[in-house]
Amino acid sequence: MQYDLWSYRVDVADAGELMNLTGYGVEATDGHIGKVDDATDEIGSSHIVVDTGPWIFGKKVMLPAGTITRIDHQERDVYVDRTKDEIKNAPEYDERFRKDPDYHGRLGDYYGRGASR
Repeated sequence: MQYDLWSYRVDVADAGELMNLTGYGVEATDGHIGKVDDATDEIGSSHIVVDTGPWIFGKKVMLPAGTITRIDHQERDVYVDRTKDEIKNAPEYDERFRKDPDYHGRLGDYYGRGASR
């Protein structure tokens, strides 16, 4: 199934269903990676910023919304379809470039633009 990397998948979040994800735990395919520091549902640019805490020495990473496979509002967890290593090795996050099209392009290339995972 193809999906837009910068939009929430239809089976993950129906229109109007998204809540504030700040503080939710984030689970990679192979374990916990941190907590959501910020989230956006901007059309064509939806993403979450994850504070990895001590796991990668306080590094923050930005994950396109299309990497999210499930949101559990009851348990306050977000599940992504990437491994810890894939997330750890992603292009470095810098708040100054959060809305920069070139940065989005690098992340899109890294995480697989239009991937069918």
